[in-house]
Amino acid sequence: MSDSRVPNSSSGQGSGGRRRSWAELLAGRVKRQKYNPERAQKLKESAVHLLRSRQDLSALLLEVEGVQCKKLCLSNLIDCGSSEAHANHSSSFIGSALQDQASRLGVPVGILSATMVASGVGQICVAPVDPSHPVLLTVEQRKKLSSLLEIAQYLLAHNMFSRLSFCQELWKIQNSLLLEAVWHLHVQSIVSLQELLESHPDMRAVGAWLFRNLCCLCEQIEASCQHDDVARAMLSDFVQMFVLRGFQKNSDLRRTVEPEKVSQVAVDVLQRMLIFALEALAAGVQEESSTHKTLRCWFSVFSGHTLGSVISTDSQKRFFGQTLTQILTHSPVLKASDAVQMQREWSFARTHPLLTALYRRLFVMLSAEELVGHLQQVLETQEVNWQRVLSFVSALVVCVPEAQQLLKDWVAHLMAQAFESCQMDNMVTAFLVVRQAALEGPSAFQSYADWFKASFGSARGSHGCSKKALVFLFKFLSDLVPFESPRYLQVHILHPPLVPSRYRSLLTDYISLAKTRLADLKVSIENMGLYEDLSSAGDIAEPHSQALQDVEKAIMVFEHTGKIPVTVMEASIFRRPYYMSHFLPALLTPRVVSMHLHQDQLFKKQGLSLSASHRTLVFPQLPKVPDSRVAFIESLKSADKIPLSLYSAYCQACTAAGAKPEDATLGVRADPSCAEEPLGQLTAALEELRASMTNPSQHDVISAQVAVISERLRDALGHSEDDISVEIAKIQLSIDAPRLEPREHTAVDLLLTSFCQNLMTASSVAPPERQGPWATLFVRTMCGRVLPAVLTRLCQLLCHQGPSLSAPHILGLGALAVHLGESRSVLPEVDVGPPAATVGLPVPELFKSLLTCRTRDSLLFCLKFCVAAISYSLCKFPSQSLGILCSCLSSGLIKKFQFLVLRLFPEARQPLSQEDTASLSWRPLYLPSADWHRAALSLWTHRTFQELLKGEDAQLTYQDWLHLELEIGPEADVLSDTERQDFQQWAIHERFLPEPSASGGCDGDLEAACTILVNTLLDFHQSSRSYGRSENSDLFFGGHRGNECIISRLQEMAADLELQQDPSASPGHSPSKGHFLYGIFHRRLQGLISGWGVAASLQRQRELLMYKRILLRLPSSVLCGSSFQAQQPITARCEQFFHLVNSEMRNICSHRGALTQDITAHFFRGLLNASLRSRDPSLMVDLMLAECQTKCPLILTSALLWWPSLEPVLLCQWRRRCQSPLPRELQRLQEGRQFASDFLSPDATPQAPNPAWLSAAALYFAIQQVGEENVRTQLKKLDCEREELLVFLFFFSLMGLLSSHLTPNSTLGPLKALEVCAAVLECLEKRKISWLALFQLAESDTRLGCLLLRVAPDQHTRLLPFAFYSLLSNFHEDAAMREEAFLCVAVDMYLKLVQLFVAGDTSTVSPPAGRSLELKGQGDPVDLITKARLFLLQLIPRCPKKNFSHVTKLLADRADCDPEVSTALRSRQQAAPDTDLCQEPRLF
Repeated sequence: MSDSRVPNSSSGQGSGGRRRSWAELLAGRVKRQKYNPERAQKLKESAVHLLRSRQDLSALLLEVEGVQCKKLCLSNLIDCGSSEAHANHSSSFIGSALQDQASRLGVPVGILSATMVASGVGQICVAPVDPSHPVLLTVEQRKKLSSLLEIAQYLLAHNMFSRLSFCQELWKIQNSLLLEAVWHLHVQSIVSLQELLESHPDMRAVGAWLFRNLCCLCEQIEASCQHDDVARAMLSDFVQMFVLRGFQKNSDLRRTVEPEKVSQVAVDVLQRMLIFALEALAAGVQEESSTHKTLRCWFSVFSGHTLGSVISTDSQKRFFGQTLTQILTHSPVLKASDAVQMQREWSFARTHPLLTALYRRLFVMLSAEELVGHLQQVLETQEVNWQRVLSFVSALVVCVPEAQQLLKDWVAHLMAQAFESCQMDNMVTAFLVVRQAALEGPSAFQSYADWFKASFGSARGSHGCSKKALVFLFKFLSDLVPFESPRYLQVHILHPPLVPSRYRSLLTDYISLAKTRLADLKVSIENMGLYEDLSSAGDIAEPHSQALQDVEKAIMVFEHTGKIPVTVMEASIFRRPYYMSHFLPALLTPRVVSMHLHQDQLFKKQGLSLSASHRTLVFPQLPKVPDSRVAFIESLKSADKIPLSLYSAYCQACTAAGAKPEDATLGVRADPSCAEEPLGQLTAALEELRASMTNPSQHDVISAQVAVISERLRDALGHSEDDISVEIAKIQLSIDAPRLEPREHTAVDLLLTSFCQNLMTASSVAPPERQGPWATLFVRTMCGRVLPAVLTRLCQLLCHQGPSLSAPHILGLGALAVHLGESRSVLPEVDVGPPAATVGLPVPELFKSLLTCRTRDSLLFCLKFCVAAISYSLCKFPSQSLGILCSCLSSGLIKKFQFLVLRLFPEARQPLSQEDTASLSWRPLYLPSADWHRAALSLWTHRTFQELLKGEDAQLTYQDWLHLELEIGPEADVLSDTERQDFQQWAIHERFLPEPSASGGCDGDLEAACTILVNTLLDFHQSSRSYGRSENSDLFFGGHRGNECIISRLQEMAADLELQQDPSASPGHSPSKGHFLYGIFHRRLQGLISGWGVAASLQRQRELLMYKRILLRLPSSVLCGSSFQAQQPITARCEQFFHLVNSEMRNICSHRGALTQDITAHFFRGLLNASLRSRDPSLMVDLMLAECQTKCPLILTSALLWWPSLEPVLLCQWRRRCQSPLPRELQRLQEGRQFASDFLSPDATPQAPNPAWLSAAALYFAIQQVGEENVRTQLKKLDCEREELLVFLFFFSLMGLLSSHLTPNSTLGPLKALEVCAAVLECLEKRKISWLALFQLAESDTRLGCLLLRVAPDQHTRLLPFAFYSLLSNFHEDAAMREEAFLCVAVDMYLKLVQLFVAGDTSTVSPPAGRSLELKGQGDPVDLITKARLFLLQLIPRCPKKNFSHVTKLLADRADCDPEVSTALRSRQQAAPDTDLCQEPRLF
C-alpha cells in the first residue's frame, strides 16, 4: 500500500480512538467468529476476485465503492463515434489519464480500464450493421475496433487491464455483441475465447448464443461474402477451440481458468450444430436454401484442413467418434421392422449427398477397424436411428474397401452369439447389415443370396448345431415374413437352409408361409428369372422381359467358361416350367438381320467416337461361323436340354425369317425402346457428371453422381446380384479375338468415352493433382461386374485399333490404366489364354500385353500411350513416394517407354547432365496440337522419372531389351536396316555390356552378354509371341525374320569373343568348362519336362531345332574347335558336341538313322578347318574319325547317308589347302558308299570294306533307293557276305521298319521295309547266324550295344518288341527250337509289347484308318499282341525244359501283364521233361 492511502483508510475506523495494531485487529476477529465452511469458501472466492482485479499490488487492501462509469470524464477521450477519436491521443496518454482517474475515484485502474474498453466495444457493435452480415463487422467498424484494441493491448502490457472484469462487462452487452468482435479479442490476445466462455454465468445461454452466431456465420460463408477469408478464419478458430477444449483428454492445469465449464460449452455448441443438421436432413432440406448452405459449410469443418495441426489426432478422433455416435443415435423413432421394409431406400446412391459427404469425412480420420468397432459398440449399448445406421453401412462398404471383410467377420460373430443364446436382436442386426451392404453391389459386398447360402446352406452353419438353433432360425425368418420384400423371400425359398431330415417339417412350414406371402403379393416363384436381381429395389420384371436378360447372361457365362452354366442346368431340372415356358422361347427366337442400335446417336453430343468400324451393331442371321449363341444352343441340344420338336421349329423359323423383309421380322430386339431406355438413362447420368467437371474437386457432388452412374450401368447391362461375375476370381480374356455382346459393347463405349471427355474437361480447369478423386471414383464403377467387358473393349482398342485412336482417347485410356493400377489390390487376375502361360496377370500388367511393338504404327502408338500414362501418374501424384508411383504404373509400360525413347530418339542415348532435367506439364498433352516427340523427351529428362528408373522393377534390363527388339518385324520397322543395326550395336556395346548386373547389364562380360542373348532368343522362340508370325516357320529363323538381326549381333559378339580367348585354347573354349553354348543347352534341357508324352516331345524337339539353327549360324569351330593340338586329347574338343548328339539330337534331329545334312556338313567343314591348321592334317582327321567310331558313330552314318552331296564339298576344301589325297578315314567312307553302289549293280560282287557296321549302314541306305519289286533279288547276294555285316544290316533294317511306321511319309514304306527285314532274316536263318542279341542290347555290351545304341533313337529301341513280332511269320521253327535263348527273348519281347500297349506308346506305330487296308493288317498293335500271345502259348509246351532257366527272372515284376502266359511258363518250368515232343502241333 502507498503511504498516502493507509492513513485515509484507517481513519475511517473511528477518529480520536486509540489506534490498534494489525495483529490486535486480526486477533479480535478470530475470537469473535467461529469457523464456517461456507464463509471460508466465499472468502476464498472474494480473495481470488480481488487478486484478479488488482493490477497494482501496492493498492491491494484499498476498499472503495462502485464507480459510475458514465460519469467519468475519460469517456470523452475514447470517443467511439469518430474514426479519428484516437488519432490525437497516444496510448500512453490514455493510460496516464486512466491512472489519474482511478486515483481520484479510489478505483483499481484495471477495473476502470476494462469497463471503459468494454463500453467502447459495445458502442462499436451497436453502430449500424450490414443486415446481410449479422455476425461480421463493417469496414468502418473494423477500423474503430482495431484502434480500440491497440489501447487495450497497451493497458495489458502495463498491468492496467482486468480480463475478468472485461469479460463480465462484455456479457452485459451480449445481445448487441458481434461474433467477429469476440474473435478479434481472441486473435489479438486481449482475452481468449476460453476466458470469455468461463466468465459467463449461464452455460446454456452462451451455448445458444454461439449456436445462433455460428449458423449465421456458415450461411454467410456459403453466400460468398466480401470478407470470406475473415469469416472462414473465424469458423476455423472457433471449431478448433471447441474440439480442443471439448475433447481433450488431459486438461492443462496451469491455465488460470477451469476447463470443465469451457468443455461443457464446447460440447454443447458442437452438439447443437450437429442436431440442427440432422433434423434439417430428416425434414428434407431443399437445395440451395439457407439451411442447405449452412449445413454444407458446417460439414466442411470435418477435415484436417479446418481442424489444423494444433489439435492432436486423439482429440480429433474423440470428436469424430462422438459425432458418429450422435448421427447413429439421434431421433431413434424407427423400429427394426420399419428398417426391414424401408432399407432399400437408404442405399448410398439415395442417401442425401450432404450426409454421405459427412460420412466420408469421418472415414478419413477413423480407420476401418475403428469405424466398425464404433458401430458395433453403439448398436450394443444404445437405441439407434436405423436409417442413419444403414445408410452409414452403405457408405462404409462403398468408400472403405477394408471395412468389407471386417463387416463380414462382425456379422459372423453376431450370428454365432445369436444362435448361442437365442438373441433376436443380434439376428436382426446381422440381417439388416448384410442386406444393406449387399444393396451396394458385388464390388462392395457379396450378394445377399450368396451370403444366405454360405451361412445356412451347409452343415457348417451355426444353425445346424441343435434343434434349438433350428427352431430359433425359422421363428426369426417367420417373424420377418410380414415385412419382407418378395426378393428376399425368393432367396429363402430357392436357397433354403440345410436342415436334417428329421427336422424337415420346420423348413416346409416356413416355405409354405413364404409362398403364401408371395401369393398375397401376387409374385410367382415359378416365373422368377435365373439371374434375377434379388437385391434390386425396382419392381419385379415380367417373365418374358426377365427371360431375355437371363438368356443374355447365360450366353455371357457360357462364352467365358465354355460350359453350360450350372444355373441353367439346375433350372432345366428343378424349375422346368419357367425353363420350358420362358427361357427356351427367349433363347430360340429366330435370328434375323436388323439394325439394332447406332452408337453415333449416343456419342453425337459427346464429340468423340471410339471407332468408326464399331458404330453400327448388327445381328446377322445364323452365322457361317457359329457364335456364342449358336454354340450355346448346340450344347444344350447335345445335353438333351432342348426338345427335338422345339429345336426343329427354331431351325424352320430361322429359315423362314431370313426370307422376310427386314421390317416384317419379329426378332428379340424388334422394339429398341427396351434397350435404349436404360442406355439413355446411363447417357444422361454421364452427361450430368461431365457438367460437374468444371469443378472436379467437388467431391460430394461427383461421388453422388458416380453412385447414380453405377446404378444406371447395372440397369443398362441387366446385371444382378447372382450374376456369375460376382464370383470372378480370374478373368478370361482372348487377346487374339476379343468380342462383346452388343449391349455390353455400347455401355462400355459410353463409359470409356465419358472418362476421356471428363479428363479433357477437368484438365482444362485444373492440373491432374488438383482434380480431386473423380477419376478414382469413376474407375471404381468399372471394377465390378463390368470389368471383363471393359478389359475386352480395351483389348479391342489398344491391341487392334490403337494407331487409329485420337489424342484424347490415348490420354484418357492412359489415365484409366493408371487408376486401374491404383486399384490393383482389389482387382482379379486376368488369364489371356493359350498359348500364354497359365499364370494370371494383374490388371495393370495386362497393358504390357495389349501394347505391341511389331510395326511402325504400333511402335508410335505404344510410345504415345506410355507418355500419356506415365506423365499423368507423375502429375496426378507429385508428392507420392516412388513406391506408390510404381504400384500405379505397370513396370512393363515403363520399360517399353525406355525402349522406345532410346530406339526412336538418338539424342536420348546421350548421358543426362544436371542441366538437362526438364519440368513436366500435363497441359500441352491434351491440346489438339500435342507434340508427342517433345513430350516424350520432356518426360525422359524429368527428374522424378529418372529417379523412378533407379528402382529395380523399373530398370530396362538387357534381357527386356532383347525381348522387345525381337518382337519388331524388320519389314515393318520404323528404322531402316542401317539405323536398326546402329541402334542394336549401340544398345549392346555401349548401354548394356558395360552396365553392372545389378542395373540389368553384363558387367563388361562378353560371354555373359552372349549367354543372355541366346537364352532370350530361345525363350522368345518357345513363347507365344513367336507363333503365327510366318506360315512357314522354316523360311526364317524361328518363324520370324527379326531374329536374323539379333543373330547377326550374336555372330559379331562370338567373333569378338574368339579374339579375346587365350591363343593356346580353342576359341570359345575353356579347358575346364568347354564352350559356353553347350552349358546353356545343358541347363535348358534339364529344365524341360522329360518323358514320351506328345507335348513334352514336341517342346523338346522345338528346343533342339533351335539349338541346331544357332550352331549352324555360328562358326564351325564351335563344334570341334579351331585347331587340334597334340598335347590335348583329341576327343575333348568335340566331347560336348558328341554328348549333345548322343543324348539329344540322336532322338530328335536324326533322320533315317542319321543327322540332318546341314549339321553333318557343318561338322565336317569344321573338322577339316581345324585339321588343316595342324602340322599333319591327314593324321588329325584320321584320329578324329577313328574316335568317332566309338564316341559318336552317328556322325559317320550321317556322313554315309549324305555322302553324294558331302563329298564334293570336302574334296574342294581339302584340295584347296592340301595336295595329298583324302585322309584314310574319309576314304573308308568313300569306299563304303562305293561298296553299297556296286553291291546293288546286277553283275558285280564286291567285297565289303571294314568296319562291317559302316558297310552295313552304307548298304542299308543304298537299299532304300531300290524299287520294292527288286529288293528280294538284290538281297540274294547277302549269302556271300560276312556274318558280322549281316547282323548289322538286320539291325539297320529293323530301324528302317520302325521308321516307316513312325514317319508315314518316309521314302521306305512299311511293306518294303518289312520285305527288307524278312530277306535279311531269311539269309541269317539260312546260314544259322544268331541274331537274338540285337533284341537284348545293353550299354555294357562293347561289341554291339555300345555301338548300335548310339546310332538308333531311344524310341526305336523301345519299340523293338513291335519289330520283333512284326516278323513273326518269318521265324523258322528250327531256329525257335535250336536257340536256347529264343524263348526268353520271345517272352521278354511279348511282355514289353504288352507294357507298351498299356502305356499307349504303340499308338505312334498304329496305322491311320486310311492305310490299314493298304498295309494288309500289318502294324495293328492289338492284332500283333493276339498273334504273339497265341505263338507263345503254342511254343511253350514244345520247348525243352532247359530253355526255361530264366523264366523266373523274366516274370519277377511282369507276371500280371498276361496271367495265362505266365501260368503256362511256370507250369512248363515245373513239369517233368517230355520224351515225345513229336505229338505237339506244328508252330509254323
